[in-house]
Amino acid sequence: MPSSVLPILRRSAVRVFLSLAVTTFLAAHAAGRIDLRFVRQLENQAYDARLRLTAPGTRDGRIVVVDIDRRSLRSQGRWPWPRALMADLVDGLFQRGAAVIGFDMVFSEAARGPLAGLAPELAERVGAVIQDAGGVTSGDERLAAAFARGPVVLSYFFEKDPDQAHEVGALPAPVMHVSGFRGNPIRFVRAHGYAGNLASLQAAAAGGGHITNPLVDEDGVLRRVPLLQRYGDGLYESLALAVAREFLGTPIEAGLVAASRNYPNLEWLWMANTRIPVDRDVAALVPFRGPHEGDPFFPYVSATDVLEGTLPAEVDLRGRIVLVGTTAPGLMDLHSTPVQNVYPGVEIHANLISGILDGRFKRNPAYVRGAEVVLLLLVGLVMGLALPFLGVAGGSLLSGGVLAAMLGLNLLAWQRLDLVLPLASPLLLIGILFALNMTYGYLVESHGKRYLGDLFGQYVPPELVNEMSRDPQNYEHSLEGDRREMSVLFTDVRGFTGISEGLDPKVLTELMNAFLTPMTDVIHRHRGTIDKYMGDAIMAFWGAPLEDAGHARHAVHAALDMTVRIAELREEFARRGWPPIAMGIGINSGVMNVGNMGSEFRMAYTVLGDAVNLGSRLEGLTKQYGVTCIVSESTQLKVEDVVFRELDRVRVKGRDQPVPVYEPLCLKAEADEDLDHELELYRHGLRLYCQQQWEQAELD
Repeated sequence: MPSSVLPILRRSAVRVFLSLAVTTFLAAHAAGRIDLRFVRQLENQAYDARLRLTAPGTRDGRIVVVDIDRRSLRSQGRWPWPRALMADLVDGLFQRGAAVIGFDMVFSEAARGPLAGLAPELAERVGAVIQDAGGVTSGDERLAAAFARGPVVLSYFFEKDPDQAHEVGALPAPVMHVSGFRGNPIRFVRAHGYAGNLASLQAAAAGGGHITNPLVDEDGVLRRVPLLQRYGDGLYESLALAVAREFLGTPIEAGLVAASRNYPNLEWLWMANTRIPVDRDVAALVPFRGPHEGDPFFPYVSATDVLEGTLPAEVDLRGRIVLVGTTAPGLMDLHSTPVQNVYPGVEIHANLISGILDGRFKRNPAYVRGAEVVLLLLVGLVMGLALPFLGVAGGSLLSGGVLAAMLGLNLLAWQRLDLVLPLASPLLLIGILFALNMTYGYLVESHGKRYLGDLFGQYVPPELVNEMSRDPQNYEHSLEGDRREMSVLFTDVRGFTGISEGLDPKVLTELMNAFLTPMTDVIHRHRGTIDKYMGDAIMAFWGAPLEDAGHARHAVHAALDMTVRIAELREEFARRGWPPIAMGIGINSGVMNVGNMGSEFRMAYTVLGDAVNLGSRLEGLTKQYGVTCIVSESTQLKVEDVVFRELDRVRVKGRDQPVPVYEPLCLKAEADEDLDHELELYRHGLRLYCQQQWEQAELD
């Protein structure tokens, strides 16, 4: 593995670990190992949003709601109405051609007849006389007779709490028995008691369905209804399922088909040619058409219009399913749903029946939990392993791409497959991983920059600090000392003693600041590190703390730019009345010792060695040779894009052999023919000079 990769892996290990930990945590929730309530709430809200956005919003005239509304209560009296009045309502609906009538109410108590106030013995004798005369002793018998005239489906309640278990009234026959599902441990919702209709009324009706909804979610919103519930060994259908089955004429025995053996979940219920998907609780998601407001999605008629024969002419009940229910607030049949906070219970049944007739249901099978785990692991692995190695732009692009892919896949499954894939948990994971990596990266980078800024800010330009912050631990060790090939630069102001003696101290300070600031800027622009300021002198080096393969070239380029800048400063100083300023520069390249050196009282990041000393001595030679900059041969050989001229071979202190020294003139790209010709003449004269042909060298 390349050594450059190791720091990246080391720096990213924490982020990768945290990302995978978050992924595992959410996957454990999806698998049912832990329960995160807030994630479930977010998932419910995501489902509600998709449902509202894609609800068809169309009207279904096949189902008519006969509403016991406020107007009906004002006209016919308070609830409950007499059974005779309810019988008149049923007769009126069948006379209008209703195909099936479903009651979203329970007739569990006997009506009070005209003999209710008499003593039992007298009531029995009077009742016998009336019976012999062909009369009817109660409204219940009148209502039962009305039920017998056509298909009527009644409602009943199931009690889920064993402590509240009781049996009131009668239940219809179960549509199936659990014995038919042996080998399939289906998790039916179990009931422990019931409140049914009077036995005589239930016997006269075509069937019955439960209207209990024990599956209201934690937020109090009704999203699904159990189509089958278990009581004893029997399986009982919901009101919507019973009404639809009666309307379609589907035989009960053939209406429901279980999943394969040894599979603990029922996935489908069959009715005629309609397949109804159910979840692990054998419940169906209610296919709401939209909110109940303004013009509802099912025709509504007031019950009092049916009783008084004042139905509008445009209301046609022939062949229609009629649901008798109530929207009056005082009768407490209102629910919170995904499409509206206050929604009539009777319209929930209407939506279910409409969905059964159209085969329009969203699927939420048990295996979706496995799909959620797979999606989370896939997202977590892709983002968790990639984000730590990407910057802000790359991380944002990856996160946005994964987010778009999740949304696209989810909406495709929702619209094309009617499959409810989890949305909240993948989006939550994407958001957490993106925020985690960006925040962690920012904090670590900021800490690294602050730390390195404290260490090197006074020496190193900001752009180098930014580079170093990518792996701050690597540069902490450079403080301990290192030996490497580098380049060092020394500058000194010519005649500074005379300048300082002729200026006011305040003016001298301004002059030095005006000189040192642009010189420092040039060094920083060429990736140099300021070692120290020594009065009017500057010491800088290249190659530490950030390694620089082009250290010699950067140092020489900096010297050329400093020469140009010093010429500009002379003009500026002249305008301000300051004395002209000249500078000498010496550069050498070689092996040097670098590190944080000093005492326990004061430390400095600096370079030491013979190569450093030579650089200082080369700066001193600039006065003797009358040039601005002198570089050593070791530097000149490393710089190919600059034109040099050899000045001499000099013996400096500490060196036995003469050292070739050079003056950098300009970049090769800036050289012209005149300069080339001049250099050729210069080299010829230098050869004569070195051969001690003094007079000929001077003439040439």
